[in-house]
Amino acid sequence: MDKEKHNPPLTLRPYQAMCLVCSLGEEDSGSTDARLKDILDAIRAHPDQPVALRCNSDDVFAYQSPGAEDDTPEGTEFNMKRDMDILLRMDLAPGSILPARYVFVRLLRAISSCAGICGYDTATSDAWKGCPKAKSGSYKKGREKGIDALLPPRSEEEMARDKKKSLKDMYEANTIRIRPHILVCAVAQYGNGARPPYKPDNLPEMIQHVLKNPGAPITLVPSADWMMCGPCPDRSPELNACVRGGLGSRGLYNEMKDLNVLRALGLTYGAKMSAKEIYRLLFERIPKVDGVCALQNVASDISVWRDGCGRSAEPCPGYRKGREMLMKKLA
Repeated sequence: MDKEKHNPPLTLRPYQAMCLVCSLGEEDSGSTDARLKDILDAIRAHPDQPVALRCNSDDVFAYQSPGAEDDTPEGTEFNMKRDMDILLRMDLAPGSILPARYVFVRLLRAISSCAGICGYDTATSDAWKGCPKAKSGSYKKGREKGIDALLPPRSEEEMARDKKKSLKDMYEANTIRIRPHILVCAVAQYGNGARPPYKPDNLPEMIQHVLKNPGAPITLVPSADWMMCGPCPDRSPELNACVRGGLGSRGLYNEMKDLNVLRALGLTYGAKMSAKEIYRLLFERIPKVDGVCALQNVASDISVWRDGCGRSAEPCPGYRKGREMLMKKLA
C-alpha cells in the first residue's frame, strides 16, 4: 500500500475544527492564530490524512486526553464542555480518528450554529462567558461557504488532462483494471443514458469499448483505479482513492460495495476474465443492487457508512434497465 495511507494522525481538538470554519467567515484575512494556520495548511496539503479528535476527559476516555496546552483562555471546564458538545453533535467518541475530509464534512452537516457550544445566551459566571466570537456570525458565514472553501476541489484543468491520459491508457492496456462495484455502476449509467464523451469518469467509454471488444480482458482491482476514475472529481490522485461524496465517505462505502460484488460473483481481487464472461456472471448473480451496491441498515445522515445509492423505493433503477439492454447486446 502507499506510504501516505499510514501517516500518523494529526491531533486536533474538536473546538479547533469549528474555529477553522469560523475563520473562513471572518471579515478580515481570517484567524491570526498561528496554530490554526498550521492546521489549515496541513489539511489543505493532505485533505484525507487521518485526524484524531482528542479532548480532555477525567473519566473513561482519559487515556486520550491531550492536556491543556491548546486550551483557550475561557477556562478548563469550558474547554472540556465545548469539545464534548461538538463530539456529541458529530456522534463521535473522544479520540476518534477519521480522514480530515470526513471530519469537516461531518462537522458542517452536524453543527449549523455555534450557539450553545461556543457561547451561551446567559453567562452563569465568569467561567462560562464563552468565546468572544460566538455571536459574531463568523461560523455561520464560514459554514455557508461549504467544504470546498476549506478543502479546494480538483481543478478542471487537472481533470481534463487526466481524462485524456487515462482513456489512452485504458484503450492501449493488455487488461482493463476495474474496481468490482464499478462494473455495476457502469451498467446503471448505461441504463440512465450516459454515453461518451462523459466528463466525470471513464465508465461509458469502457462500456462502448467492451461492446466492440467483448473478449477484452478485465482485471478486478481495489481502490479508485486510474483507468476508470482518472478524471473523477471525487478521486484523490495522492491516495488513488475515492474521497468525496456525501460525507466524504464514498471511499468507505465503495470499498464495502466492492467486497459485496466480489462475494456475489465468487471472485477475489486480481481475478481476470473477458468482459463478456464477467458481465454474464454479473447479470446472473446480481439481478438487482439491493444489499450489494445499495447498502442496508444505514439510517443516520451523518453515518460514515451513508450510501447515496440506497435512498429510494427502488434503488438504482438505471441498473435494472441497463442490465436488460446490455444482456441483449452482449448476448
